[in-house]
Amino acid sequence: MGSQCAVVWDDSLLDYDLGGHHPLHPIRLDLTMRLARSLGLLDGVDTLRPEIAPDADLERVHRSDYLAAVRTAPLAGPEVGHGLGTDDNPIFDRMHDAAALVAGGSLLAAEQVVSGRVDRAVNIAGGLHHAMAAHAAGFCVYNDCAVAIAWMLAQGVERIAYIDIDVHHGDGVQAAFYDDPRVLTVSLHQHPYTLWPGTGFASEVGGTGADGTAVNVPLPPGTDDAGWLRAFHAVVPSVLETFRPQVLVTQCGADAHREDPLADLSLTVDGQRSAYRSLRELAEQYADGKWLVLGGGGYSLFRVVPRAWTHLLATVLDRDLDPATTIPEQWVSHAVRVADNVPLPTSLTDGGDGTFQPWSGVTLSPVDTAIRDARHAVFPLHGLDPADTRD
Repeated sequence: MGSQCAVVWDDSLLDYDLGGHHPLHPIRLDLTMRLARSLGLLDGVDTLRPEIAPDADLERVHRSDYLAAVRTAPLAGPEVGHGLGTDDNPIFDRMHDAAALVAGGSLLAAEQVVSGRVDRAVNIAGGLHHAMAAHAAGFCVYNDCAVAIAWMLAQGVERIAYIDIDVHHGDGVQAAFYDDPRVLTVSLHQHPYTLWPGTGFASEVGGTGADGTAVNVPLPPGTDDAGWLRAFHAVVPSVLETFRPQVLVTQCGADAHREDPLADLSLTVDGQRSAYRSLRELAEQYADGKWLVLGGGGYSLFRVVPRAWTHLLATVLDRDLDPATTIPEQWVSHAVRVADNVPLPTSLTDGGDGTFQPWSGVTLSPVDTAIRDARHAVFPLHGLDPADTRD
């Protein structure tokens, strides 16, 4: 069994560029990797260069006519349909190659884990969880998360758990496996009444023959570190324990942060760091250490994403960083040239402490209500008592 971590990265992943002032700007990836390197996180780590995912692998999730539409879109224009050519999903040159390269990165990471070369692998350029079988959605052309999961299933992996901590519901991955009992999808996100895509209610629990394999925890706007972590720990470990995954896949969007411009949760980078550490522990406890880590959303490009995902890389590599670590001047001097007068952070902390009070079964707040609803919807389907609050 492997023990090291594979990091998938190449500057060519920056070609997934939706253009102009689109919120999903690749500068966030560049700044993350620069920050990680400036802190020495990647010293001695040979990053793996991805290749464009073959059509056969993409078609485990996406329809062939959709792939054809993506290929022809730069010439056909918005009339190509399939959700392409919108404000969210503008058409750009070599769109198929750029999107398929992101998917190829997640496939490469999955292959490293399934082969046993490593126990953990990370592709921060991945996590494009909204793309559907036949249309683009939410800045996502191909759903690399689902493509990687489908590939692992085809290799004989029998149970895969997918945990999505992006502020937006992981709708594309849930849809891809809603009727497949081999895949458990868990999503913690801002409540669908208050945020796109408007799905992810606690009542969405899986299709026929897969009851209980979709788990949704919709959280009220304003949920902070303590509330988010309480909800996470009140739901996620229990369903993982009963499902017994062989691989844990996590989508680690950074847009639940309080400064994210597209959503309304209130986490700090300290709360996000605590979430990553919890995911690491869960992979060790319930998936024999097998952990595939993907990026996702995150639109505070200069202040949040680079710090959050530097903590993510540190966590995956077992090179945890002190939150009080000062950001190197080398990074600041580069970032100030591209940050367009955005005030830059000076350390890896927001001053949060990442602590929380475990759920006691009492519903004293909207977060507690969300916990109660999620547990009542899905726990009985796993043979669990939703009222049992024992660790």
